[in-house]
Amino acid sequence: MRRPTPPVVRPVSHSEIGAATKLLVRAFDDDPVSNFIFSGDRRRHAGLDAFFGTQIRRQYLPFGHVYTTEDLGGVAIWGPPDRPRNPARELLQLLPAAPYLVGKRAIRALQLLTEIDALHPKEPHWYLATLGADPDRQGTGIGTALLAATLAQVDEEGMPAYLESSKEKNVPLYARFGFEVVEELHPRSGGPVMWRMWREPRPPGS
Repeated sequence: MRRPTPPVVRPVSHSEIGAATKLLVRAFDDDPVSNFIFSGDRRRHAGLDAFFGTQIRRQYLPFGHVYTTEDLGGVAIWGPPDRPRNPARELLQLLPAAPYLVGKRAIRALQLLTEIDALHPKEPHWYLATLGADPDRQGTGIGTALLAATLAQVDEEGMPAYLESSKEKNVPLYARFGFEVVEELHPRSGGPVMWRMWREPRPPGS
């Protein structure tokens, strides 16, 4: 029996930013962090739309490492080692999502984002900021293809990689690609448990 052909991975184009954003809104609708920050379906959907739209358009696409599959079945957002990091500026860039936060959730969201950023490794590495597959396509190899494509480049460069997983069920997927849990984070803000994961480079083709 022939195995299904793996999805073809390609960069997201500027004309696809809207569609890629909508896909991530659907993918993260049940995400623990999304539900912690945003109250109610309408606010969560609008807030995630503003968040992911800004993340793609202003923070990562300019560096050329936002990927999808041929039929836009998933999206992976990567930060390369030479991407400038300015936490204060990036928080300001996310202000379009602020109107969809209510009361204490705005403070908790800021606390959570600040805490996560403070734990970000200082040494050069590739950072997987976001990975999501369309809910109707989950389990069909989309996430695997998106991970494999960029990690091949990461290994060619001999660089480590880092991510934070907000779902425990995704930890085994990342572990298959060599990521190891370095901390099970219980945020001081009262946010959901997260898994900080680090990957040492592998010899290309291993």
